[in-house]
Amino acid sequence: MEAEVGLVAWLEALFGAYLVAPLSEVIFFDLAFFDPEVELPLVVVWLILGATFFTLRFQFVNFRAFRHALDCVRGAYSSPDDPGEISHFQALSAALSATVGLGNIAGVAVAVGLGGPGAVFWMFVAGLLGMSSKFAECTLGQRYRHVREDGRVSGGPMHYLRDGLAELGWPRLGRSLAALFAVLCIGGSFGGGNMFQANQAYAQIESVLPFLDGTLGATVFGLALATMVGLVIIGGIRRIGEVAAVLVPFMCGLYVLAGMTILLVHADSLHESLLVIIRGAFEPDAAYGGFVGVLIQGFRRAAFSNEAGIGSAAIAHSAASTREPVREGIVALLEPFIDTCVVCLMTGLVLVATGAHTHAAAGDGISMTSYAFATVFPWYPAVLSITAALFAFSTQISWSYYGEQSWISLFGLRSALLYKLLFLFCVWFGAVSKLDQVVEFSDLMILGMAFPNILGVALLSGKVRTLLDDYLARLRAGVFDRSEP
Repeated sequence: MEAEVGLVAWLEALFGAYLVAPLSEVIFFDLAFFDPEVELPLVVVWLILGATFFTLRFQFVNFRAFRHALDCVRGAYSSPDDPGEISHFQALSAALSATVGLGNIAGVAVAVGLGGPGAVFWMFVAGLLGMSSKFAECTLGQRYRHVREDGRVSGGPMHYLRDGLAELGWPRLGRSLAALFAVLCIGGSFGGGNMFQANQAYAQIESVLPFLDGTLGATVFGLALATMVGLVIIGGIRRIGEVAAVLVPFMCGLYVLAGMTILLVHADSLHESLLVIIRGAFEPDAAYGGFVGVLIQGFRRAAFSNEAGIGSAAIAHSAASTREPVREGIVALLEPFIDTCVVCLMTGLVLVATGAHTHAAAGDGISMTSYAFATVFPWYPAVLSITAALFAFSTQISWSYYGEQSWISLFGLRSALLYKLLFLFCVWFGAVSKLDQVVEFSDLMILGMAFPNILGVALLSGKVRTLLDDYLARLRAGVFDRSEP
């Protein structure tokens, strides 16, 4: 009880040592001094603070462990005897399939439309900082994972918030945060991770296949998509990992290849495009809300895109085959880099290099991205629609696993089938319904997962730091066997 009473003072001391200002003052900072129209969502501040704190707390693990992360993904330190259900690469692909999606296509365009090209720079910075958040939460996911009665691995914030904080003397706080996270994750899996994806996938496919227009077409599409999702999720994380390991590289490869081709066509203006983005990050036009407004747009869209700090990826990575929790955390830090620092940056460069961000005819969101690609490939909007649908499908299969694990933590293993049936119903319902208000609420639930997760991970950061220092010391000493894949 005394430990819980001293929690607030401990948090202020912890964050103050690294971020100078008291946590409460930073969260409720008034931006009216800069621009009365600039809105600063509390969750964005929370994610920025968390990512910055973790980067400093772990001494820039996002940079110093990057090379080792690539080696681990390639299987250089893997063993067939390692406990778990999926490989490092499959875990990375499963988590990426939940993040690489419409945010990379439409989210970047939204950021550029609202904040100007400079927002792309701050998305990149947010991606680099988010790598540390992913490392911390996925390390804990492995450290506190459980093997269920059916032999499958279960892990994530539901476990490390409860068990980890209990070890620190805050059992009631841990149980409360774990339950809150699970409820938010279930809601997010039905909405933003499912119905929204089905709704947007139908909208994109219907735009290139007019015969699917109308209620009947939406119903047929919804049932077909639900069947495809069901065939994958019935096999659990192993099947999801296998599908994601094929689908994610294909989707990213197709999208990045087209983007790189466009940048090659506009190679003569690429240098200037980079300068426009960098200048815009620090000297934006007042019409875009000033420096603070551009920074906020960049960080906000990055948070929606890579989900660093949300805690969802820790659920997938906890199933990876390894005896070293830190190793899986290091693998996980590649996610924000791939999602934001590579894919989102490429989208931003395409928008600026083609001039799509200055053309009113380009519209906003995915329409702007489609316009940019069409300047070089007139037929690409049709391919982009199919790509968007694949992104949506991959997001659904991963979020079904996140929601299922959270559901089981609250209601038990025997009720897992009920969750899957509800999830598949939401696939169909999302395709045939108008979901603006529902999706806004469910998106808030997804981002709301950051509050219990980052608080818990910050409290457990001492354990993570100890594990990291020990692992890197053994790595430098050559304790681990390296086998070339």
